[in-house]
Amino acid sequence: MSDGRSDVVVLRVRVLPADIAFVKFVFESYEGIAVVRTLDRKSADLELLVAPDFAEAARAILESLRPEVAWQPLGDPETR
Repeated sequence: MSDGRSDVVVLRVRVLPADIAFVKFVFESYEGIAVVRTLDRKSADLELLVAPDFAEAARAILESLRPEVAWQPLGDPETR
């Protein structure tokens, strides 16, 4: 039975290429918050796959990175 929520919240961000590994490491250190995928290494587009219950925490982690990582949100992912 579905409660109307999606199984996954997708957050997409762009970072500097040099920051890809750092962002992935940070999210890996918060086990279970998000799976981070690199969509494009050259433009450093990342996709975070987040369980709906952890979406707020994932957004808070991203915001906490702002002093160290210049990231910008990307539009919603295309419907597949």
